[in-house]
Amino acid sequence: MTSSLPQEMTAIEIVEPGEPEVLRPTKRPLPEPGEGYVLIKVAAAGINRPDVLQRRGGYPPPPGASDIPGLEIAGEVVACGSAVRRLSPGDQVCALVSGGGYAEYCVAPEAQCLPIPDGLTAVEAAGLPETFFTVWSNVFDRAGLQAGETFLVHGGSSGIGTTAIQLAKAFGARVLTTAGTAEKCRICEELGAEKAFNYREEDWFSGAKELTGGADVILDMVGGPYIAKDINLLRPDGRLVFIAFLGGSKVELDFLKVMVKRLTITGSTLRPRDIGFKAAIAANLEARVWPLISAGRIRPLVHKTFPLDQAAAAHALMESSTHVGKIVLTA
Repeated sequence: MTSSLPQEMTAIEIVEPGEPEVLRPTKRPLPEPGEGYVLIKVAAAGINRPDVLQRRGGYPPPPGASDIPGLEIAGEVVACGSAVRRLSPGDQVCALVSGGGYAEYCVAPEAQCLPIPDGLTAVEAAGLPETFFTVWSNVFDRAGLQAGETFLVHGGSSGIGTTAIQLAKAFGARVLTTAGTAEKCRICEELGAEKAFNYREEDWFSGAKELTGGADVILDMVGGPYIAKDINLLRPDGRLVFIAFLGGSKVELDFLKVMVKRLTITGSTLRPRDIGFKAAIAANLEARVWPLISAGRIRPLVHKTFPLDQAAAAHALMESSTHVGKIVLTA
């Protein structure tokens, strides 16, 4: 690496599993980019629910990944490892990483880096990778959402939700969602949802059934009591995709309905998947979604930013669920 780079950096470590205050600034050696990796000077890093789970001790990093939390970053490439062909120092990129994002510098596989779309700031771009990779992989690759189908996403005001609404709408689906306040519902509808149901005041199942007759694809981050309703709402050959279980992962189900309606129930986690899998998603995003972002048809929604050393406050906001869109740390 170039001699102009520092030997160490500020990073946020998890002192022990626990509440947000266990996130504390520390000094770490500057990571070195290995074969096929680049070193990025981080301008901004997105906050995600998996970071909260890791902080609480429930989602350890995969083998070989940094113990520093943070799964998405944006910034400038400052050094390249061997076999890097596409990127060069000075390039402005955002990247999906398996850890290490809450730091001044972070290494990322070249194949998981994407250019910052035209018109976006680094702060906005830092909110793209984790959510867009997750939504594309689950809604379009796994569930095969098609134009003209009805799509329901629970938690529409989250980073995942705001992304899913915009992507599904852009690709021609009819979009429904659930959110917890009237203001969140209003924003979801502004983003492209035909109807956002306030789950604290409305029966979203009955409302969706009356409005559309059913759903073809459901993206569920809640689980628990929503699961049986999801299955009842799905049309024949419908697809139910799980990416989290904020309401619990264990329920009793009548699988006769799954058989009769020929339903597909699936789920995934992105972080442990290999670079090749993530590279394929990156290629699809760059070809099919990045032009929509550059054209202003899709835009990440940033709720609030925090300086890197205030990661604990950012996590507290995340767990309050009062935000709409992404929470981002800045260098």
